[in-house]
Amino acid sequence: MMSGGAAGAMASAPAGVVWTKTCLVLKRELGEATFGSWLGQAALRETGDEVCLVAATGVARDWIARHAWRRIGELWAQNDPLGRRLDLKSRMEFDSEGPTPVAPPAPAAFVAASNAPEVFECEVQPAPAAARQGRLLGLQERFSFDSFVAGPSNEFAFAVARRVATWSDGHFNPVMFHGPYGFGKTHLLNALAWEAMRNEPSKRVVHLTAERFTTTFVRALQDKQTAAFKEELRNADLLLIDDVHFVAGKTSTQEELFHTLIALVEDGRRVVMTADRSPTELSEMEPRLRSHLQAGLVCGIEPADRSLRLGILDRKLQTLAHQGGFLPSAKSEVMQFLADRFTDSVRELEGALNTLVARVGGDLARLTLDEAQTILRPHLSCNERKVTVDQIQKTVAEHYGLKQADLISERRARAVARPRQVAMWLAKQITTRSLPDIGRRFGGRDHTTVLHAVRRIEALKAEDPQIARDTDALLRKLRG
Repeated sequence: MMSGGAAGAMASAPAGVVWTKTCLVLKRELGEATFGSWLGQAALRETGDEVCLVAATGVARDWIARHAWRRIGELWAQNDPLGRRLDLKSRMEFDSEGPTPVAPPAPAAFVAASNAPEVFECEVQPAPAAARQGRLLGLQERFSFDSFVAGPSNEFAFAVARRVATWSDGHFNPVMFHGPYGFGKTHLLNALAWEAMRNEPSKRVVHLTAERFTTTFVRALQDKQTAAFKEELRNADLLLIDDVHFVAGKTSTQEELFHTLIALVEDGRRVVMTADRSPTELSEMEPRLRSHLQAGLVCGIEPADRSLRLGILDRKLQTLAHQGGFLPSAKSEVMQFLADRFTDSVRELEGALNTLVARVGGDLARLTLDEAQTILRPHLSCNERKVTVDQIQKTVAEHYGLKQADLISERRARAVARPRQVAMWLAKQITTRSLPDIGRRFGGRDHTTVLHAVRRIEALKAEDPQIARDTDALLRKLRG
């Protein structure tokens, strides 16, 4: 039987002693490194009969709640004969005199902290979560999944984005979308943010550009507010950063982004980023950060093929149709020209259509190809190297395994005639030569032969996927 003195000593055991015993077991079970990272800076605070474990940061508090709180409760109950309640708060919450922050209940209840509602301290009358986050983050409403046109070049990235937005388990983390300017990365990231907030309004979604990340971090350093900056980002359930390549070469910013990424991923939060290149090509980026970006799911977005470009134009025309006016179909000669001419960027393609609409309004369907080319001439000539008919013939001949002389000859075999028609079509698309002039450069042929070739290739592109791929590849090669 235990003596009265011994029982009294146990009953009066300070909370600090109970916590020390708990920590000895936790260090052994979690390992020194993990314990030091998340619990090493935590401190026990007593206020009357209440005992609170105060984590150094909100990130540490959340990690403890998810990964160690149940075990802490068990060990605490074993070592505290008084059965005192143990709460968990961040240092900022504990020191704050504002509204009572959300904290896990007594260890016996074991209610997950992640199920508690988020506390917003920036507004007295908070708006609905999705509307509030959208406004604060500066998202563009027109960029949604419904307005995103998917095709072979982006369908994998599109599917991944939709899956992340559902908050489903089994996701890869982090996710990185990469591709050159104007390929739809920003659209996809905005759409993901809107959908994620719609599916889980209580979740905290943070969306910003890498440039905004950098400027905000620098300002926080200057104002000695780095703790608040870290707390804001590392409490996100989903962090979206656009154009992460912007931080390449910025040592301190990369360091902060690296630690933010690690904290979120280790805590089970989701991270999605975009860049103009794959992580392996971001040579100026700090190796540790680049390595962690590669460790997730890297989704490349390729240039839009012709069918996708036509689909984008069709979607744009449908949107314009609601504004009234007589608009063409995406299969019209002018729309086909836009799809063939503006191949490098979806933004440039949409910009060309917007230019035509601004000039002719609802009469777009009545616009001829020559009139459209005249209006777009400044866009067509901008930053484009001059391509000659001779260069076109050499490039086409090489592509089809022929000699340039074959394209000028009288040979009518299909293996020669079809490449010749492709070359004529290309000459009409990317040179200023007239039809008679093009005909003369193809062995003195009549302009009607060239016109027939152009129309034939236009028709085949819609019917024959191989012709569509050939013309697309040749256009890109000739335009450099």
